[in-house]
Parts: sequence; C-alpha cells; structure tokens
Amino acid sequence: MWLSRQIKPAPATSDADLGITTISGQKVGVVTRGEVRDLPVYSPGGYLWTPANGTAVLVVKGGPGGEEQCVAGARPLEEVPDIEPGEVYLYGPGENTVYLKKDGSVEIRGSRVSVTGELSVDGQLTVNGRPYAPCDC
Repeated sequence: MWLSRQIKPAPATSDADLGITTISGQKVGVVTRGEVRDLPVYSPGGYLWTPANGTAVLVVKGGPGGEEQCVAGARPLEEVPDIEPGEVYLYGPGENTVYLKKDGSVEIRGSRVSVTGELSVDGQLTVNGRPYAPCDC
C-alpha cells in the first residue's frame, strides 16, 4: 500500500508542436525543437495531402514519452472563407479550390477541372478532353 503512494505520475509534456517541413513526401522531415525525419502524414478520411517544404505543420506526439510523432495538419489559408457548419473547403497550390456546400452545390476553381455531374465552374471547363461548348439545339 505504501508503495502506491510513492509512485509519482510522469511530468506533463507537450502533446503537439508547430513545426516547419524540411523534407516533402509521404514521410516528411520537420523542424520543431530539432529536426525529425520520416514522420508519417495523417489526413482526414478520403483526403490525401503531402506538405510542401517550408509549410507550417502540426506535429502530434504520442506513445510513452512522446517519442512517436506524426504530422496531422497545416495552418489554414491566411484568408479563411466563411463556411457553414458541415461544409468542406479544400484548397491546393495557387487558387485551386473545391467547395462542397450544405445545399448540395459544388464550386470548383482552378485551371484544369475534370468532373462528372452538374457543377458551377469558374475557369475553363473540359469535358472528355475537349473544351465545353453549350449546345444550341
């Protein structure tokens, strides 16, 4: 009994750090308090992302002592659009975006768009490899 009172809990450690990527790929290098390499990148389901070099990322630490680490996300755009709860706004290099709205509409912005279905597109639309031209039927 007296032994259980002698055991002290481990001191609290930081469970996450902000880091800067130094190596891009499916396993990245990140500088937080020092450089760590070969960190896996985790993203929400159905979303694949590889941070570019120099991206500010969130490094999550786990395991005993925090020795197991992974990259869990990046800082959002400087100008985050106002979106409704449940909506999804994806952005990539340049001004390429996909905006899934709660009313069921989809907005795609970018230089090359490949889609099926009815969409509102800002930019050039190509259907089956050919520039879209409305039918004058």
